[in-house]
Amino acid sequence: MSIQRDIPLYQIFIHPLDLKELRSDIWCDDPVMAKLIIGKDQYNIDIAYRGAHIRKFKKKSYRVEFPRNDFGVKELHLNAEYMDKSLLRNKLSLDFFSSIGILSPKSRYVMLNINGKDQGVYLQLESVDRQFLKIRNLPSGAIYYAEDDDANFSLISPIDEDVKKAFDCGYSRKEGTDEDDRHLKDLIYKINTLPNGDFEKEIVKHIDIDKYLRWLSGVICTQNFDGFVHNYALYRRDDNGLFEIIPWDYDATWGRDINGKIMDYDYIPITGYNTLTARVLDVPSFRKHYRRLLENILNQQFTVGYLKEKILSMHELLRPYVLKDPYIKKDIDIFDEEPKLILAFIKDRNLYLKKHLSDLE
Repeated sequence: MSIQRDIPLYQIFIHPLDLKELRSDIWCDDPVMAKLIIGKDQYNIDIAYRGAHIRKFKKKSYRVEFPRNDFGVKELHLNAEYMDKSLLRNKLSLDFFSSIGILSPKSRYVMLNINGKDQGVYLQLESVDRQFLKIRNLPSGAIYYAEDDDANFSLISPIDEDVKKAFDCGYSRKEGTDEDDRHLKDLIYKINTLPNGDFEKEIVKHIDIDKYLRWLSGVICTQNFDGFVHNYALYRRDDNGLFEIIPWDYDATWGRDINGKIMDYDYIPITGYNTLTARVLDVPSFRKHYRRLLENILNQQFTVGYLKEKILSMHELLRPYVLKDPYIKKDIDIFDEEPKLILAFIKDRNLYLKKHLSDLE
């Protein structure tokens, strides 16, 4: 895992009338024009609020678009990480997924200033889009964001506990065509209707099972409760037609829940949740592969020894900037205790999962 060495300043200037328009409706997704200055470089941007429940927080998160595509990307996200008093969990999670062989957005910390007013520490997140694939020299393909709990790989909605109106409920298409929508609907249909005897040989024609089980291992280790039904993107490669899953928004992890409350290390079982996971782990060969992958990760990447230096280094880097963050500097005592809590979670969660590897036999 690479460790960030400095935190750049992002200065955004928005015309007062545009800023008033932006603030008039926090639920509006329409961006306003602004200018971004980083050192000596200037960029024309469009900026809007992002997220769901997080829009209610005092410290807002933003979506930034580059109309001229002169920043090297078309879009990026600036996350306030307001409920995570450590500011570590999202980046730690995304880097962890990358270390276990899963496509994962790149991220880095920045200091944000809007119209001369300090907004504090933000996590800059790479958008999962066409540029995301291009940077990694990956084949083109459809990309879908799982936007709500309907993206649970089931035909039943957990929201109203009724049959979904469409197989692709819960998803929004970021890249792709109507034909790709058909493939997504076909995937959800087959996950739920393939007979047990046909599932093993048929599902591998639609999903990269190894990548899915690596992703599942990551969700299980970091203990992201919402990760099974949203907080992810789907990428369908054009070259082989297989879907892969990409993590997204992993702040409610490493021992805390979505509200920032302590989550016991044994809250999520080793078998996880959602319809697809249940069906995949019902196949002996897949379950054996999952055990082998998870056991390897528990011995190598998901350990205090592997993660401690990164956690402490990020904490040390962030601390002077946290003291300047108008929204979270009052919680500096909590911030200072978080590395200890995260490391204790890793130790306890690792032991718990190793103890339950036998459940996969």
